[in-house]
Amino acid sequence: MIRIIRSILTLAAVIAINASSAAEQSIVLASTTSVEASGLLANILPQFTAKTGITVNVVAQGTGKAIDTARRGDADLLLVHDPEAEQQFMDEGHGSTRRQISWNDFVIVGPSADPAQVKGGSDSVAALKSIAATQAPFVSRGDKSGTNAAELRLWKIAGRTPDQLNREKWYRDIGGGMGQALNAASAMDAYTLTDRGTWLSFNNKGSLIVVIEGDPRLLNRYDVIELSPQKHADSKLAAAKVFADWLVSPEGQKAIGEYQMNGQKLFNPSSASPK
Repeated sequence: MIRIIRSILTLAAVIAINASSAAEQSIVLASTTSVEASGLLANILPQFTAKTGITVNVVAQGTGKAIDTARRGDADLLLVHDPEAEQQFMDEGHGSTRRQISWNDFVIVGPSADPAQVKGGSDSVAALKSIAATQAPFVSRGDKSGTNAAELRLWKIAGRTPDQLNREKWYRDIGGGMGQALNAASAMDAYTLTDRGTWLSFNNKGSLIVVIEGDPRLLNRYDVIELSPQKHADSKLAAAKVFADWLVSPEGQKAIGEYQMNGQKLFNPSSASPK
């Protein structure tokens, strides 16, 4: 009987140790919705886990909320795309290392009828001015995401502040993710700004088409940010660094570059030559 009890206790201890080890081999990644909605993470994470045994649990939010999640200590690593908000996070001392992993671009999509008559152009600011002048419906994410921040920067150049925009009936602030904004634009035959990756993977396009692309101001960079051990000592920084290093490694960059939708590359690897 004593031997049986000892065996049970030994087995329980082994299970506990293994459970503890497994828990240590998982991290929380606070990520922008675009790398999640586009399918990129679902494609590359199994490759990383198979190589390292580290599980990456993704919390997909707009960049502003993702940064707040990391700032509170509720994530171990950041993957976002708002350079200004990222710099503030670094300046506050929350981040230790910030590296670019890829880029794509934003595009303005709108109804094929194109009531603002902007189709085929490459000047995003001129297009927004035309949309405002014709009062054609425009959907904004309004969620403090990287895409929302990029949209508001363009509106600022076009001479419109958020307060002014929110007073306009044609400007629809939905406070939601990219998929929600595209669905709303499709339903309302409205214009919206979207990252190309999510656009290519979006299935409910309806009458929507790309009307503006190729403006240098539409460049969309993605950065991985490791957290500072001084402010986030309880985070799993070692395992998070393994994933961050993999993303910028030749293997990780190859995985990012090989991800395609309908024969089109959604993200361009750029760790070796950041944009």
